[in-house]
This record gives sequence, C-alpha cells and structure tokens, in this order.
Amino acid sequence: MAVDINSIKRLKNLTGVGLTDAKLALEQSKGDFDLALKEMRKKGLTKAEKRSEREARQGLIGNYNHDNRIGVIVEVNCETDFVARNEIFINLVKDIAMHIAAINPSFLSPKDVDQQTLTNLKDEYKAKAIADNKPANMIDNIVEGQLKKYFEEKCLLNQSFVKNPDQTIEQLVKEHIAKLGENIIIKRFYRLALGEIN
Repeated sequence: MAVDINSIKRLKNLTGVGLTDAKLALEQSKGDFDLALKEMRKKGLTKAEKRSEREARQGLIGNYNHDNRIGVIVEVNCETDFVARNEIFINLVKDIAMHIAAINPSFLSPKDVDQQTLTNLKDEYKAKAIADNKPANMIDNIVEGQLKKYFEEKCLLNQSFVKNPDQTIEQLVKEHIAKLGENIIIKRFYRLALGEIN
C-alpha cells in the first residue's frame, strides 16, 4: 500500500522514530494515521523504559515567571549537551516549569513524601473510613485509594499535565525520552509565590 510521504514525516516528527519505521507503521495500519501513532507511541514508551537506567548529567535549569507573582526554577537532566540544546527538550523544560507554576506540586514523586506525612495521611484516611462506617475489610483499600489520589494531586510526576489532562507529567517525560532517544529526569524544582511562606 502506498503511503503519503507527508504522513510519514508527520509520524516521524511526533514519535521520534526513523522514516523507515514510520512508513512501516503506516503500512501496517493500512494508512490509519491515529492507529499508527498509537502503536509507535507504545513502542517508543517501551524503549523509554529501557533508557531510564542511563545516567543523565546534562540538561537545563529552566524558569517560569507568571505575572511577577509566581516564579519557578526547575532542573531537568538529559544525557548529552546536544539534546539539552534541542528545541524539543527546551520546550519540555518550559512546559514543566509552567505546569509547576500553575498546579503547585509539593513533591517530585511519591517516594519523596516523608514518612511522617505518609503515616499522618494513613491515620487520617483510616479514621475517616471508620467514622463513615465503611466495612472493616475495605478500609485498607480505601486508604490506598486515598493515598493514590493524594499523590496525583501533590506529586509532580503523578499530576495530570496542565496542557493535556489525559497525560501525567511522568508520561510526558517518557514520551520525550522516546522522541529524543535519551534518558530525561526532572531532578528538582522550586516554586515561589508572592506573599507565601514555604
């Protein structure tokens, strides 16, 4: 089946795969661009998982200032200076900084939530479940569900991306790992808001 060269180029640009792979994906999907994109993203994310073991020491310190009232500094690492200077990577860093300004995460990931906070949350969720007369055999599941919701609200990697709520920040980073072919790590961030005390 003949595949349009513009579709091949578009698929290549969106997924970071080679032209041959993009062409093959479109042929296998019988020209269905959305299906080809979905399949290539799956393959790309699988490769991204493998790349996440590699060391990332280059990158950028990005920043975002909203109306001179909210400021964000974020460090995002990659493997090479070449990727750090790539426009796709630069835009990713900008998007992450803007997201932090808008959504105000408290932690980078669930593993960064301190033990005391976790213990307090579990106790609070358990007490509420008991007070709401939830069945005893369901309480642990309720507590886990509430913790998951907390992580989605407070942990940057678990939050829904402000520009695309169907995607978490972690998925956004993995998509860029697949696209750029290097490991990418959000190392740390700091957010200041006028009049707030951290």
